[in-house]
Amino acid sequence: MDYQPVIVKVHPRPSSSKSSPEARYWRQFKHPVFVKEYAPVTSVHFSPTKPHRYAVTAATRVQLYAPRTQKVTKTISRFKDIARSGCIRADGKLLVAGDDTGLIQAFFFRSTKRNQRLKESILRTFDSHKQAVHVTKFSSLAPTQVLSCSDDTTVRIWDVPSQSCTTTFTAHTDYVRSGQSSTSSPHLHLTGSYDATVRLFDSRSGHCEMVMNPAGGSTGGNVPVEQVLMFPSGTVAVSSAGSILRVWDLVAGGRCVRALSNHQKTVTAIAFDSTASRLLTGGLDQMVKVYDVSTYKVVHTMRYPAPVLCLAVSPDETHIAAGMTDGTLSVRRRNPKPSETQFDASLAAAVLRSGTFETFLGGTLPAIGLGTVKGKGKAKPLGDVNEFRIESRRAKRLKGYDKLLKGFKYSAALDSVLRKQVPPTTTFALIQELIHRDGLRIALAGRDDVLLEPVLRVLVKHATDPRFGEMVCDIAGLVIQMYTPILGQSPLIDSLFLRLRKKVQTELRFQKEIRRTKGALDMIFSAVASTNLPLR
Repeated sequence: MDYQPVIVKVHPRPSSSKSSPEARYWRQFKHPVFVKEYAPVTSVHFSPTKPHRYAVTAATRVQLYAPRTQKVTKTISRFKDIARSGCIRADGKLLVAGDDTGLIQAFFFRSTKRNQRLKESILRTFDSHKQAVHVTKFSSLAPTQVLSCSDDTTVRIWDVPSQSCTTTFTAHTDYVRSGQSSTSSPHLHLTGSYDATVRLFDSRSGHCEMVMNPAGGSTGGNVPVEQVLMFPSGTVAVSSAGSILRVWDLVAGGRCVRALSNHQKTVTAIAFDSTASRLLTGGLDQMVKVYDVSTYKVVHTMRYPAPVLCLAVSPDETHIAAGMTDGTLSVRRRNPKPSETQFDASLAAAVLRSGTFETFLGGTLPAIGLGTVKGKGKAKPLGDVNEFRIESRRAKRLKGYDKLLKGFKYSAALDSVLRKQVPPTTTFALIQELIHRDGLRIALAGRDDVLLEPVLRVLVKHATDPRFGEMVCDIAGLVIQMYTPILGQSPLIDSLFLRLRKKVQTELRFQKEIRRTKGALDMIFSAVASTNLPLR
């Protein structure tokens, strides 16, 4: 009779949010790289063009980082005071930033031929603001326009070629520290102010066309607006005031459709992923939360070591960068799977504009310029259609522990499944097989403190696991019976036995509390059922 391999039983596991596809995706952003600055990191912005360098603004400088190496490729320190809101233009050639003196500077980048390093030069300066400028952003639809928001309560639109201010908005009555140009119309600009209002300006009329008050017009309870963000469609906007996140319907005249209070402290950062299907928010409670914009429910939460001031997601969704109040820059990286499409959206748009329709026939266009690779496998000979073929089946290879069991090496088989990389289901499946063979005592016998340690660690780790709790009790009883004479000779073994006893005692107390709770619930349910009985 052939040897039958060990059958690993699949135990049902309770569903949890940690194992959802959404949580698994965001947990791929791991191994964060922490870069320490000497001042709070107030702004992080990714370049829309590859290689997606990102600008980090802290203290009196703006630094450009390479996403692959996380190293500084360029440092801009031509600021007289604290720099603010370093923003890279869509083509990756210009960067604009303001400072606390009210000066705005636009820098032009070029790479030298010798060492391919970036070299910057001041292209334009704008100095009409009288106080600190906290927002400087390029318009995605009008690359020559720059939006600036200042503590002097004004919002200005600048024309880079002429180095002049084309429009000034003066509707706000307090600091303006958040703003964005619409991605659907180059004339619309959304701003948030410390006067507790969110306003939509139109550069064609030069006036405020819509006012959204998070406090609902009440006085005394006004909370400053920290951040604003507009959806790519231009019909919905998001703002944060205090710990409340609000969603505004711009088509309905600025009506608040949602108010979310998942943060415990002030929300200081808002960002979209590349498809604008997920909304990321960061706050002073050291938490970053991910929302599904279809339901506005939190699908994942990330914890940071300090309060978060700024947040950004790379356009290719491989990096999440967050700046914190203690001067720490955290960069989480995700390695995309080979199965994910690497098709360039700009190339697809260019091909479609040229009149190509192969995309609709084949789903996606083939990689251009990469050629084709022939398979190395040999072609299988084809016989007659009516020919009868006997399929040959290859024998399945045995696992390492199966080979040891087949050779009756019980102790070595047990040692092979006590390693860290072996799942517990496999470990306890082999122990169950040893129990059936009456070989568990043989496998546990003759062990010194080095070989007994992994056995006790497995018992301590899974003592409270409902899948293996009963088997752990049986094994622990056998181990205590066999090794009672050596107790007190090894401090490590003694400490593991004490940990096991403490864990069992904790589990017993927990089970007693569950029994009490169950009894109390039974009394409540019976009382409710008796009161609902019909009277005769």
